Parts: sequence; C-alpha cells; structure tokens
Amino acid sequence: MNECYYDKRMDFFYNRSNTDTADEWTGTKLLIVLCFGTFFCLFIFFSNSLVIAAVIKNRKFHFPFYYLLANLAAGLLDASLTASLTNLLVIAVERHMSIMRMRVHSNLTKKRVTLLILFIWAIAIFMGAVPTLGWNCLCDISACSSLAPIYSRSYLIFWTVSNLMAFFIMVVVYLRIYMYVKRKTNVLSPHTSGSISRRRTPMKLMKTVMTVLGAFVVCWTPGLVVLLLDGLNCTRCNVQHVKRWFLLLALCNSVMNPIIYSYKDEDMYSTMKRMLCCFSQENPERRPSRLPSMVLSRSDTGGSQYTEDNNRGPVCNKSSS
Repeated sequence: MNECYYDKRMDFFYNRSNTDTADEWTGTKLLIVLCFGTFFCLFIFFSNSLVIAAVIKNRKFHFPFYYLLANLAAGLLDASLTASLTNLLVIAVERHMSIMRMRVHSNLTKKRVTLLILFIWAIAIFMGAVPTLGWNCLCDISACSSLAPIYSRSYLIFWTVSNLMAFFIMVVVYLRIYMYVKRKTNVLSPHTSGSISRRRTPMKLMKTVMTVLGAFVVCWTPGLVVLLLDGLNCTRCNVQHVKRWFLLLALCNSVMNPIIYSYKDEDMYSTMKRMLCCFSQENPERRPSRLPSMVLSRSDTGGSQYTEDNNRGPVCNKSSS
C-alpha cells in the first residue's frame, strides 16, 4: 500500500514538487509585483463593492439580470472561476427566458434569484472542496501536480477539461442568443412603438454580457491550458515559468468587469459616478459627463446630502459653501 502523508505541512509537498526556483521573483522585481498586486487587489475590492452597492441603491437595477451581475462581482479569486462560470451560465438562462418573450428582464422572482445565487455558490464551494474530500495525492505522492502540489493530476485534468468544455458551450449559447436578439430587433423595430433606446435595451444588455464573457474567456483560458499541461505531466512545457503571469492575467479579469459594467451600461456609470461624488471634494458640475447632468439641490444649511431618485438611483447633492 502507498504511504499517506496526512500529517505533513504544505511546504513538504511544495519541496517535493520539483519546482524550478531559477525564475523566482526576488529583489526589485518582487517589490514591483507586490506593489502592483496590492494596488489591483484594492481596486478590485473597491470597484466590485461599488458595483454591488450600485445594484442595491438604484431601483432600476432591481431585476434578476443585475442581481446576477452583482453576484458575479462578489467572486473571490480562489473560488471565482467555478462561481463565475456557473454565474454566467445562469445569466445565459435568464437572458434566454427574457429574449424568447422579447422582454428586457425575465419574470424570475427575488426568491428564485436568491436560490439561484445560493446554488451557484454551493457548486463553487463543492468543486473547491473535492480535493479535500478525497480526490488528492496525499496517498500517491508521485501523482501530485507541480503547480498545485496537493492536487492530483487526474483531478486537474478533469477540472480543466470540464471548464474548457463549459467555455466552448457557453460561447456558442451566447452567440446564438445574440444573433437571435439582433435578428428579432431588426424585424420588430419598424413595427414597434416606443423610444429607440427602449427597443435597443435587450441588445445593449446582451452586448454587456458578451463583453464580460469575452474578457472572462481571454483571462482564464491560458491558465487553464497551463494547468491541463501540468495535469498531463508535460515535463517539457516549462509551466513553472509562465504560471505567475497567467495567474496575474486571471486576476485582471476581476479588474476588467467593473470597467466593462460602467462603460457599456450608462445607467451603471451614472449611478457609480453619483455615489463617488459623495466621497469627493470636487464640484460635480465642473466634471465632464457622458450622461445628463446630475440632479443637484441647493440648501442654505451647507454640507452634503445623499438622496435617491426613484428612476435614476442615488443622487449626491452638494450645497455651496
């Protein structure tokens, strides 16, 4: 029988993983990476928290689509791949339900959306716990991965292939939905009453989701390929030399999502800008805006007031000194 190493610490497995230390980041390079990493982590926490707060504050975002976007913003790096992938699949289902009825938003209740979000995190936690539950290499040290030393190479193969297949299926599904929306919009637009912006809203939401999906696939696919090569025990692939760069690329996905939301969705941009104005000392009237100017009210009492407009979300009202 193989010897099991349940009592060993993590450094034991890392020392046995044949990690190449010739390319270790030290000195100035390590300091630069730490500074940039700290900045990006703080930006990720602040910007994604701002997205979640915007969804909570603005009543225009109290729909399943935006609840799921807020849940996407809540993913942590260690669980974000499975959680984000499942979240995007659920968004695809929600968009399909809406588009088939040519509605901007689906008729999912808040209770069902809450259950879907809990389901997403349950899957993410379960997949993250599978190695702890037994699919590991603690009793077969020769089968350990070099990038994730306590993970079995067979688990890495299963995990990466499953995710890459899900990527492909999801891209196909979203492309089909996008083409259907575009075709329906072009056919119905000449015969549909209402403003142009309202008729184009389903297409705008789909473009936002497609951009998020594209960034997700671009940022995560290289890392998954490296993990797959490690699972296949490709000794000539030099995966140790690129692992950090692809980890940083995956981290960039969390940086990009809030930027995509604010750039592609004018309502999200407007809401986030109004929330930020309450923490800024500058006069909002002096700053250029892509959108209609913010609602400002003047009072003689001085100070800063924070109100919420039913249609446009939170509004920061600053009074003159």
